[in-house]
Amino acid sequence: MNRRNVIIIAMVSAMCLFSLTRLSAQSQSFKLGQWTEIHNSIIKELNRSYVDTLPIDRIMRVAVDAMLENLDPYTVYIPEEENEDLQMMMSNTYGGIGAIIHKKKDENVVINEPYAGSPAHKYGLVCGDEIIAIDGFPTKGLETKESSDRMKGKPGTTVVFTVKKVRTGDTLDLAIVRERIHLPDVEYAGMIDDTTGYILQTGFTENVSADVREKFLDLKKQGMKRFVLDLRGNGGGLMSEAVNIVSLFVPKGSLVVSSKGNTQESYREYRTESEPIDSQMPIIVMIDSGSASASEIIAGALQDMDRATIMGKRSYGKGLVQSIRPTAYNGQIKVTTAKYYTPSGRCVQAIDYSNRNEDGSVGHIPDSLTREFRTASGRIVRDGGGITPDVDVPVKNYSRLVYSLVLGGVIDQYAIDYARRHDSIPAVDDFHFSDEDFEDFIRFAKTQDFDYRSSARTLYDQMKRELESDGLAETMKPELEAMEKALEMDKERFIRLKKDEIVPFIEEELATRYWFQEAGIKIRLRYDDQLKQALASPMAF
Repeated sequence: MNRRNVIIIAMVSAMCLFSLTRLSAQSQSFKLGQWTEIHNSIIKELNRSYVDTLPIDRIMRVAVDAMLENLDPYTVYIPEEENEDLQMMMSNTYGGIGAIIHKKKDENVVINEPYAGSPAHKYGLVCGDEIIAIDGFPTKGLETKESSDRMKGKPGTTVVFTVKKVRTGDTLDLAIVRERIHLPDVEYAGMIDDTTGYILQTGFTENVSADVREKFLDLKKQGMKRFVLDLRGNGGGLMSEAVNIVSLFVPKGSLVVSSKGNTQESYREYRTESEPIDSQMPIIVMIDSGSASASEIIAGALQDMDRATIMGKRSYGKGLVQSIRPTAYNGQIKVTTAKYYTPSGRCVQAIDYSNRNEDGSVGHIPDSLTREFRTASGRIVRDGGGITPDVDVPVKNYSRLVYSLVLGGVIDQYAIDYARRHDSIPAVDDFHFSDEDFEDFIRFAKTQDFDYRSSARTLYDQMKRELESDGLAETMKPELEAMEKALEMDKERFIRLKKDEIVPFIEEELATRYWFQEAGIKIRLRYDDQLKQALASPMAF
């Protein structure tokens, strides 16, 4: 084949490719126009012919949500009235008094947890205080969100609470000036032994990297020789903040993450732009099935660069990048625009994000469906879903009873009841829930309505229903009655049996009520078996 023929073939191929691309784009545009017309004609016909008044706002919102849900779980529409929630998500700030409230519909608002240094704290509100009215409007009958919305407002404005004080029973009016409340993503930083510094980071909103930097340098002044960054349960946030945190520990110019969409222009590389503050100190990054997105960027980058030891359980597997785009009438759409890749080339997005374990984590993925990649030192790492830790550290399993007490609000309610009856508790390092206190908790819990069945008993109940459905229960009646009797356990007996599991949760809740959120985290660290195992591992540092 001579040179002229080669050129002709190349030109024809290019023209065909261009034509196919153009036809594909035209076809896509045609289909979009066709479906837009179909959609509009259906709405017009419904509006003209439907038997009842057409609930336009409701059905259109349902239609939009269903359409986006069919793409991926993270592409969502945010109407104008929900923009404040979006800003809260991005900055972790709002205008208000700075307190978590408890609310039952037919009761007053109860202060549950005031934040340290917040207006609620400054004006003397404590756990157990009741808010009878907000700006003269009674709180009985309000839903929790209605109460919260009335308490929030522009920083600098005043809200008047009619308060019944828990300690004295006095009723008074408090005029509280709202402030800009910032919920920190670095919830705790401290030394957990003579040489080990620890930071618990729970989000990636604006400026968290500066906070991590400041806390890290402060820990070095306290004698830190090794560092733990705890990202367990951290669902992610701003990618830029993840890049900035990685930049604290690796050389300037290092590739942290890249993103790639469906166009060549969507490919971007994110590299560190500043000199590190420490490129030598041994680091552990703790992750679990709740560590997602920006948490996985940090874990993946530091693992690929062999800069940290990743410990815990495999992360969530969210390797998608969302961008905020404006829509008509001041709405916004958070749309997935790309997937992100660690420095070795791994995409941590789960192969099938619609099928996960009950806790949301990625299910087992056979090696045949994954690919090998190499870290800077040549270690093998794999894609397919989440970041697999260098050291797998088991998570403590709790009984069904404990989940019921925590998620059912029994321990939370007890903490409020306890705070009403006790003016103070010892300093957090000296505070321990006594045997006498636990008897008090049992008396309280026995008055509460919650599902205290064991896991075995719930399986038995399910099996019995299935046998009844199959018509076999009567023939197996003696065996079923014997099994039911063996599994029967009253509420008090079961609570006593699980005392060692329950006490840490009560201590954490009480410490938070009296000494604020940081004290609660100190209690949590006291019982953190997974972290203790990680630090004791020969591969820890």
